[in-house]
Parts: sequence; C-alpha cells; structure tokens
Amino acid sequence: MPLYFIGLGLGNEKDITINGLEAVKKCDLVYLENYTSVLNCDKSALEKFYNKKIILAGRNLVEDDENEIIENAKSKNVAFLVAGDPLAATTHIDLFLRAKKQGIKCHVIHNASIVSAVGITGLQVYKFGKTTSIPLENENIEAPYDALKSNLSLGLHTLFLLDLNPEEDKFMSVNDAIRYLLKIEIKKNEKVFSEKTLCIGCARIGSEKQVIKAGTARELLKFDFGKPAHCLIVPGKLHFMEEEALKILG
Repeated sequence: MPLYFIGLGLGNEKDITINGLEAVKKCDLVYLENYTSVLNCDKSALEKFYNKKIILAGRNLVEDDENEIIENAKSKNVAFLVAGDPLAATTHIDLFLRAKKQGIKCHVIHNASIVSAVGITGLQVYKFGKTTSIPLENENIEAPYDALKSNLSLGLHTLFLLDLNPEEDKFMSVNDAIRYLLKIEIKKNEKVFSEKTLCIGCARIGSEKQVIKAGTARELLKFDFGKPAHCLIVPGKLHFMEEEALKILG
C-alpha cells in the first residue's frame, strides 16, 4: 500500500494541488504534521474540504522508532500532509527514507514552500545563502547567528525560519528573532547584527493576510506582525531592483 507525502502549500485548505486532493480522497488514514509549520486555517476546515478525518501528528509520532504511520502504510493507503512542501524539513525526509527501507511505496506530491515564496519580498531567491532556524529554547545557541555571519561575508541573504510548538500554543515572532540576534551580537561582541541592520519581517506568507515589512531591526521591534507563522530575512548585498522593492515594502 502507498504512503503519500502531500504538500499543502502556504495558504488554506484550498491550496492543495489537484493531484494531492485526489490522493487524499482515496486514503484510509490521513495524518497532518503539526510541529514544523502551520497553515492559515484549522484542522476542521481541512476535514470539511477533503471530507476526511484528519489525525494530528506531533514530533513524537512522526519520529518514533516504532512508527505508527509506517506500520499503517503496510496495509492501508496513508496520507501524510505537510504545510508547504512535504520534503522541505529533514524530519520528513527521514520518515520517507525509513518507509522506503521497509519496502513501502512512497509518492511525493510537492507544493509551494516558504523557501520559494520569499520571492514575494522582492529579493532574488537564488541570492539566498544557508537557511537556518531559530529555536524557541535558544539559550547558548549560536548557530543561527553564525549562519548569518557566513552568508553576509558572501553577500548572500539569510532566511530565518522561526520555531513553533502548536501543541503548547508557542510561536516565535519576528520580534523575538531580532531580540535573539541582538543578544548574541552583544555576547560575541562582533559587528554582524545591530539595531541599524536592515531586516524584512514576514508573517503568514502565501495567505490573503500576509504581512511583509522592511526596515531597521529597531523599527521592526516596534511592529506587531500578528498571528503566526513568522519568518525573518536579513538581506545581503542588494541588486538595484531589490533595493527598489524594499523601498515599496518599507
């Protein structure tokens, strides 16, 4: 029996592709990954549109060695739904590989991802360097700051994905991310990030209520980006067309 990895895009229940919807409708079990990102709609909207009961899949369920999803896929048609693209996160690739190793036929149905959708900011996607995540628990975590430093040294833009924990209703905001970078800057005493650094704060990219705001770190700290999911971009060397786009966004 097949295991379908289906991307839901970045908006709401209607952003699923036709191929994805057809796959969902013929599945016996439908899981929704519920820890790396969130859609701009709730589970009930998905269930109504797909006419399927949906099982929320937290990190433990997806990453458990004795995996429920894989076991069920041995005898049933199973869908694993993911906000954005289904293989954008390492944890999903791990599930895909484990299923393949156990002889399960896997189908991947791609969709829009934040990695490509950031083009809406006016920044050229191919000029982004290493993408990095800032965890909610970030005491003594310096890897995101180091990634920014490395990207800037090459003139590349940096996309920060901001952590969330929907089960506990915890979501990192653009403001939290800026405060984190300023804290590490002070700790390391380097000239990488300051209150004068140009930033782009994004919220709910891909939805009708998306917010994109460009400005200095100090300016964005005062701005309320609203509901999740958020991400933060620190631009590197700007092309004149990118500069023009940011003037409009600011």
